[in-house]
Amino acid sequence: MNFLISYCWRRVFAAGALLCVLATPYRANAQANPDPLSFKFNSGQGLQPVFEGWAYNPDGSLSMYFGYLNRNYLETLVVPVGPDNKFEPGAADRGQPTVFNTRIHRKEFSVKIPKDWGNKELVWSVTVRGVTEKAIAWLQPEWQIDPIYGGRTRNAESLKNKPPSLAVNVPSTLTLPNTLTLAAEVTDDGLPTPRKGPPRRAVGQETPPTLKPLADQPEIPVNVPSVAGRGRQGGAQGPQGLLVNWLVWRGPAAVTFDLATVPVKDGRAVATATFAKPGTYVLRARANDGELTDEKEFTVMVNGPSQH
Repeated sequence: MNFLISYCWRRVFAAGALLCVLATPYRANAQANPDPLSFKFNSGQGLQPVFEGWAYNPDGSLSMYFGYLNRNYLETLVVPVGPDNKFEPGAADRGQPTVFNTRIHRKEFSVKIPKDWGNKELVWSVTVRGVTEKAIAWLQPEWQIDPIYGGRTRNAESLKNKPPSLAVNVPSTLTLPNTLTLAAEVTDDGLPTPRKGPPRRAVGQETPPTLKPLADQPEIPVNVPSVAGRGRQGGAQGPQGLLVNWLVWRGPAAVTFDLATVPVKDGRAVATATFAKPGTYVLRARANDGELTDEKEFTVMVNGPSQH
């Protein structure tokens, strides 16, 4: 069931050649001209859309699921719907994002198709810096997935779990340079029980090892980032329990959140969004209990600074 996802993402990483230069010695000829594909880049790289499988809907229709890899470690890519961000055949706009956050984003959205779709293909094309990458989707039987549980075995607690319920209270307009307060009210059944922290490290393993280049390796380019890992830092476990994630889905530029992931406390989660450019933005809030989610989408009109 998960073969397609694993296969597609293996292809994505093979294409990107995201290798750590500190881990592998170079041959002598590589010292003079290191392969740029072996580095991790802050910016300047492209984006790979990925088809992640299909699933049946309760009404008998089907949905195709898509994700993407932004190969940059720091640069958020913005690609409006149109010639450079489109679906074919049919309508170019199928609800895909136009703001692409860094790194891996799995099963970010789905496209509903009729049950008589047959053997046709649905193609999502994204062009960044003149390079077009495609995700080609069709109803291969082996590529049917469970979009919620991903084929995981469900225990008794999981079978009882109900998704959280999310309500969002956000102003619909904002004038720069003001920031926007994002407030979410969340109710949940308390399941699944939040996991405890990670096991205690063995003596001598409290601090992860630091990789150092060999004497004959080339210098690391300045574009190699020193950024925190996704989800864990230094082996520490990220927030657990009921969480709300804030993200920008569409807009003319990236949005900065003071807290992109907010633990729910007393049924409430609050964050602040900062906008760099005026325009119309589509934001999303996702309440996640560790297994199931509820999502709300809302539009904010950001106006430029008032002229006096």
